Amino acid sequence: MDVYVPGPRAMEGTNPVNKKLVAALSGGAALVLALTGCGGGDEDKKVDDWAKSVCDEVQPQLKKIQGANTAIQGAADEQDSKKLQQTDSKAFQEISESYGALAKAVNKAGPPPVDNGDKTQQQAVKELNATSGAYTKLKTSVDKLDTSDKSKFAQGLKGVADELDKLSKSGDQALQKLQEGKVGSAMAKQPGCQKPKTTGGATAQS
Repeated sequence: MDVYVPGPRAMEGTNPVNKKLVAALSGGAALVLALTGCGGGDEDKKVDDWAKSVCDEVQPQLKKIQGANTAIQGAADEQDSKKLQQTDSKAFQEISESYGALAKAVNKAGPPPVDNGDKTQQQAVKELNATSGAYTKLKTSVDKLDTSDKSKFAQGLKGVADELDKLSKSGDQALQKLQEGKVGSAMAKQPGCQKPKTTGGATAQS
């Protein structure tokens, strides 16, 4: 009777699935980086002050999210299911915390001094909190995966990747609304709302 020896495809297990997770994550990154709008022009001081109060809180969270994204991307070829689970779980937790902090920052700043500022602020806070909650659920899903069985783990991870993909495509209309007109231009001028430099040292442009 022949002895079964797993081939490369059988051994790689979670590899293709985790790369799918990375791909979905890159789409989700666009959601928070919607905060880093491009614009310009002369704005009144009230709008500038409001933008500064938000953007001063934004930069640390953008860096934290970028770091979490990098951690997941760095584990794309990880073969150890347990290590992969720990990396993804920690990253989702950090992203969730960052979105929660962004929601608090927008809430703390109060309504932007523009037409319908109250509604715009409330919707943005609601959206950010919802995204934070969604990443908490992803963390919980990852934590529940069975790492003792590569096949089951890969299947479970695929489900997480699918959910992340849906999240990355979900609406961010409130964040986009927050950055329209004077507010968007004012935020774009604030250093805190600029995209963090990449590991290569270049600053991403929008």
